[in-house]
Amino acid sequence: MRRDRSSRVPLRRSLLGRLLGVSALVAACSVAATAWLAVQTTSGAIRQEQGQNLAADARIYDTLLGYAARHPTWDGVDATVRELAEQSGRRVALTTQSRQPLADSATAATPPALPPEASAVVDPLSVDTVLAARSTEVKGTAADRIDPRAVGPFLLPAAERSALRRTADRQAVCLNRVGIAADVVVGPSGRPRVQMVGNDPERAAGTRCDPSDLDSPTPTEKKALTALNGLADACLKRQGRGEVRLNQDLSWGGGVAVPVPGPARPTPLPGDAREAAPAPAVEPPREFTGADDRAIASCVGTARSEQLSSYVASPALLFIGDEGGATVPGFDLSPSNTAKIAGAAALVLALTVGASVLAGARLVRPLHALTGAAQRMRDGQEHASVPVSGDDEIGRLAAAFNDMSAHRARLEEQRKAMVSDVAHELRTPLSNIRGWLEAAQDGLADPDPAFVSSLLEEAVQLQHIIDDLQDLAAADAGVLRLHPEPVRVGELLSQVAAAHQARAETAGVTLTVEAGAVAILSADPVRLRQAVGNLVSNAVRHTPAGGRVTLRAYGEEAGRLSDGAGEVVIEVADTGTGIPAGDLRHVFDRFWRAEKSRSRRTGGSGLGLAIVRKLAEAHGGSVSATSTEGEGSAFTLRLPASGPDGMTTAS
Repeated sequence: MRRDRSSRVPLRRSLLGRLLGVSALVAACSVAATAWLAVQTTSGAIRQEQGQNLAADARIYDTLLGYAARHPTWDGVDATVRELAEQSGRRVALTTQSRQPLADSATAATPPALPPEASAVVDPLSVDTVLAARSTEVKGTAADRIDPRAVGPFLLPAAERSALRRTADRQAVCLNRVGIAADVVVGPSGRPRVQMVGNDPERAAGTRCDPSDLDSPTPTEKKALTALNGLADACLKRQGRGEVRLNQDLSWGGGVAVPVPGPARPTPLPGDAREAAPAPAVEPPREFTGADDRAIASCVGTARSEQLSSYVASPALLFIGDEGGATVPGFDLSPSNTAKIAGAAALVLALTVGASVLAGARLVRPLHALTGAAQRMRDGQEHASVPVSGDDEIGRLAAAFNDMSAHRARLEEQRKAMVSDVAHELRTPLSNIRGWLEAAQDGLADPDPAFVSSLLEEAVQLQHIIDDLQDLAAADAGVLRLHPEPVRVGELLSQVAAAHQARAETAGVTLTVEAGAVAILSADPVRLRQAVGNLVSNAVRHTPAGGRVTLRAYGEEAGRLSDGAGEVVIEVADTGTGIPAGDLRHVFDRFWRAEKSRSRRTGGSGLGLAIVRKLAEAHGGSVSATSTEGEGSAFTLRLPASGPDGMTTAS
């Protein structure tokens, strides 16, 4: 016995090995992807929350910084603190630098203790550049850390604001008329300025709408600037340096002409016939060294802080946190955390491999059984069914294999029986022909007309069997050619009856045709006559003398024949011996006969009805049989009127 080759398949080439490899790879990739996704998601969430907290902290800080810049004390800041806490969902608290409470948004009766470190120091004279949301009104040097909203004595009264606003509005209208888009922007001190779209002040230089007229200081600004200049000069004097003249934008020197205080000249409108007032007298610019600039900048900053100290709130400590004092945890991928992740990954991988081994073994076991059974069938051994373990895919495969094996066994039995029947059918006429020829050769038989007629009869029988086998082989291979054409059913039945009339009379059988109205269908007339002729020949052989064989044709509806009917029915009925009910399902099998002893006497080969079934199927129809033992049989041929190739009926 040949060994089962499946047992010699290496693990790396077996289904189980591949399943384990794929499972391990999928598990490793899944663990790695899950760990990476968890790290990235956690880190991203922490970064996002930290970013949102920083943005909220910056807004809180900027709002309170603006409040301190516009108010000399922190009185009344409670409403602002509660509103900021409500918007951010966090606790906001303000204390003095000695940690005396100024305002707190905590709602508990006993608020949690404040953290040891403040989030920021709210001081408009010393802004935290990291948290501050600086506005576009920032002026001064790059090192200026004073909040631009802290204007102090530079805050313009209503009268000066109105006058400057009217001038700014006229300048903006003038610029818009000459095609330069301009808007009026008001600064923290209440001073308006004309801002041109595109930020190109030189565009207005060639027009009569020069907005530089707004740069002249008002009396309030002159007074405040003079006081600031005095404080800066005092600081410089203490350092042994000369005085400095500050411009309105707090710049000095550098070739900038300092205007002499005087009345502001009116701004001429387009087409105004008045002459422009003479330019004010200016002092020549003073040259400064780098050391002078640094000393002046320091003194100006000190002077501004000294000047604004009485106009802004005192520095306060700002505390921002959660209502319950909780903090956002960070993600620490320490060695212990790394070991935990690696251990979890190894455990998941081990469980995956173990489950894969169990599933693979259960999957491979029935496949081995199927492989062994298939190899035994290949080696020509008897077919053996494999056990069906369940209703899953493998179980259905095993059931299908068992059905295929049983079907193959039946086909093999039929093949052997067919070979035996064909050999038997061919041996009989060949034996007769050989016997007569040997008798003639030995001089025992004379080659008279009876001798030749006997040999011809046996040759015709042999040719008939060969033709039937060829027709069946062509039908099985799907190469049985049909040539459909309009066929009148009544005429075809009459032709078949005329062809078998002599044999029927010899057997004492009455042969009649009942066609009624004439129907036309599309069919191959030669093949259709062959099918009906086989049915008639079979009926005549099995009908005793005095019996009757009737050919009928009718349409499908109402049992009558009509042109264009969907189906044409041809029936061949006899009053013969009939067929037992148990044998009726075998009548269309090849080489099957109800009575084996009558095969040679009746002259049948057992292929006629099998050929009828193949011809009916080739025409797109069917054939069936009904019989009552001792009373007769009826074979019904049903054919579509349109023919096998969709050809319509003719009228």
